[in-house]
Amino acid sequence: MGEQSEAILALRPVSFRYKKELDPNGDAQFGLVAEDVAKVTPELVVRDEQGKPLSVRYEEVDAMLLNEFLKEHRKVDSLEKAMAEQQKENAAMRAMLKEQATQIQKVSAQLAAIQPCDRLVTNE
Repeated sequence: MGEQSEAILALRPVSFRYKKELDPNGDAQFGLVAEDVAKVTPELVVRDEQGKPLSVRYEEVDAMLLNEFLKEHRKVDSLEKAMAEQQKENAAMRAMLKEQATQIQKVSAQLAAIQPCDRLVTNE
C-alpha cells in the first residue's frame, strides 16, 4: 500500500500535442510519458517487441488513483471527526473558564467589601 502511494506521487503528468498526422486539430492532451513511468513502476507500461516502453496502462493508473483517493478520503473523514471532538472540548473549556472568571469576580468583590481593621498607631 505504501509503495503504491509512493508510485502515484512519483508520476509526473505532462501536456502534449500529437503530430498533425495523428491529430489534425492539434488539441492539447494530458498524460504520462511511458519511459518515465517505467522508471517508477515498470508494471504500469506496455512494452514493444524490443522491450522498450510503448504506452501507459492507464486503467491500472486509474485503479491506483481510486485507491489513493479512498485512502485519503478515509483520512480526511477521521480528521474531521477528531476536529469536531476537539471543538466540543474547546467549547467545554471556554465554558469552564467563563465560570471560573465569574467566580473570581465574585470573590474579588467579596474581598473588596471587607473593610480592613484600622489600627491605631501611637508613638509613645
